Amino acid sequence: MSENWRKAGWAGAAIGVLAAGAAAGVAVERITVGRGIRMKARLALDAAGDFGSLRGTEGGCRAEDGTELYYEVDEPPADGKKRRLRRKDPAEGATVVFCHGYCLSQDSWHFQRAALRGVVRSVYWDQRSHGRSARGLAQADGVPVTIEQLGRDLKAVIDAAAPEGPLVLVGHSMGGMTVMALAEQFPELVRDRVLGVAFVGTSSGRLGEVTYGLPSVGLGAVRRILPGVLKALGSQVELVEKGRRATADLFAGMIKMYSFGSRDVDPGVARFAERLIEATPIDVVAEFYPAFQTHDKGAALQRFADIPVTVVAGDRDMITPAAHSVTIKEQLPAAELVVLEDTGHLMMLERPDIVTGLLTGLLARTGAVPAAANVGGHGRSTAGSAAQPGR
Repeated sequence: MSENWRKAGWAGAAIGVLAAGAAAGVAVERITVGRGIRMKARLALDAAGDFGSLRGTEGGCRAEDGTELYYEVDEPPADGKKRRLRRKDPAEGATVVFCHGYCLSQDSWHFQRAALRGVVRSVYWDQRSHGRSARGLAQADGVPVTIEQLGRDLKAVIDAAAPEGPLVLVGHSMGGMTVMALAEQFPELVRDRVLGVAFVGTSSGRLGEVTYGLPSVGLGAVRRILPGVLKALGSQVELVEKGRRATADLFAGMIKMYSFGSRDVDPGVARFAERLIEATPIDVVAEFYPAFQTHDKGAALQRFADIPVTVVAGDRDMITPAAHSVTIKEQLPAAELVVLEDTGHLMMLERPDIVTGLLTGLLARTGAVPAAANVGGHGRSTAGSAAQPGR
């Protein structure tokens, strides 16, 4: 092995260990399954699955720094049957805006999108430097990413894709934080137009206390060096991307461990999650990570105190643990909190039926869709999970 490849392998491994936490369990898979077989399996899963293939009417807008933001709109059919499903009330013509999380894209809402097509007008967008949106221009000039900036990006998308009418906002992880930042900076928008909000696997703050499942010994040191390590690796993109490819098995194991709470996840879904995350360049990972350490939007949650709110958590989420959803519930006592058993961070992929059902329930409560609306199939579910009302 050449010296460059050796360095690349170590760089890739370092990201996996430091950013994701640990590599337990991956070695077993590498021993029992040959690398060539694993590669063929990945290719077969990519070819067989249609995950992330749903497309809508394309649109784009510019953020305040000129960054091009990409979004798609799914319009309900303008036929008599659909109109009869709707009720004539203030929620007529509502738009649901879906905000994805860190290192993902709008395609992470695949199952929910499949289910809600033809039921309600929906907007799916890619956060700056993610998916089909452009790299952040401000970041190219050395300006750090902030959650506040993401909130203003969401405002730009709303102005372009849903400038009028009622809104329901749905945010997963970083997307939920983005919704909170929108409310903090544009309270009149929430007051005048937002009917309801869903926070899926997210947090209002104190993310610097998350352990990521690591033992307490040495955790402080990891927290201190991780931002610097990511920044250094982000400056060596080509080398690190080689390392990620060289250590693909390690990353696949890490992604599965930190994304899902059940061992019985559909292999196609697990591979889809892997594709979403590995599509995020390491310099983007490095740019965004520091923003989470200073994220604090507990006060902004009060903007949602008078509207229906649904909070969904996974009891095995190591990225935004369920305790963070409990905190949101404490700040919004009237909110619905549901904690899903044996479920990790990517709950909208791991438990599509349950998450889609909860979102549909929220839409019905807001009047965005009638309770009798015919929501389509939610896609393939994984292992059974019980949904527990929040405490």
